[in-house]
Amino acid sequence: MPDEEIFDLCDKIRETAFSLHQYLRNGHLEKVYENGLVHRLRKSGISCEPQFPLTVYDEDGTVLGEYSADIFVKDSLIIELKACKNLSDDHVAQILGYLRASKIRHGLLINFGSPKLEIKKFKL
Repeated sequence: MPDEEIFDLCDKIRETAFSLHQYLRNGHLEKVYENGLVHRLRKSGISCEPQFPLTVYDEDGTVLGEYSADIFVKDSLIIELKACKNLSDDHVAQILGYLRASKIRHGLLINFGSPKLEIKKFKL
């Protein structure tokens, strides 16, 4: 997917996440936000899969294992969700590691756990 399409998609996801956060506020478990975001994205016509298994590769292409992306959107974007007080460097390292290892170029890190919604966009 071209970068311009990804950026448009990210804008739609940001708007959807903001709307969900306005409705639910903070204080719920991460799974509640995951279910809510998937529901609203699908309702708006955006294809996405929760807990999507992604293969992790070594630099020579050897399969090392799998992990589950919280939400995988249109086969091009990983969304990692958090429901914590503040995002930390560990959360950033986690999504960057997922992007590198799975060879997916774009990701969003979204924290629903603070009073103000936090969203960070990453591109490798």
